[in-house]
Amino acid sequence: MKTTYLVFVLGEESFAVPVMNVLEVKQKEYITSVPKTAGHILGVVNFRGDILPVVDVRCTFGMSSTNSDAKFIVVVLELEASQMKYRFAAIADVVVDVIEIDDLEIIAVPELGLSFDCRFVTGAIRRNGNNILLLNIYELFMVNNLIEAEQSR
Repeated sequence: MKTTYLVFVLGEESFAVPVMNVLEVKQKEYITSVPKTAGHILGVVNFRGDILPVVDVRCTFGMSSTNSDAKFIVVVLELEASQMKYRFAAIADVVVDVIEIDDLEIIAVPELGLSFDCRFVTGAIRRNGNNILLLNIYELFMVNNLIEAEQSR
């Protein structure tokens, strides 16, 4: 079975998320910072009248964080959990492609030697000489406590 993914870059690494969870890619979006938020939350953006938290995925992967005064590419995601829909945003340095991936192409990522929690990655593929890590966005946002925060509203 083939699934379509949005591929983006953070630092030197390429990541992909299923297109079915992507609502929009906002170019060079200004993020409004919010005092006393968790370190992985850069702030909020306005998306069609809703205020969404913006996650710095770099923090989750132990990468150096970004300049909080900069404008970012923001990927707006929608997840369904417990029969509820949740919207969040994550930043990217650049969005590079939309690709189809056959399930047979996906390689399991071994836990040994990785500097981050493997729960956040469902697998990897190799395309055009590059490795692309497929993100488990449900686990990523659950661990960052965003879904729990939304449920308690």
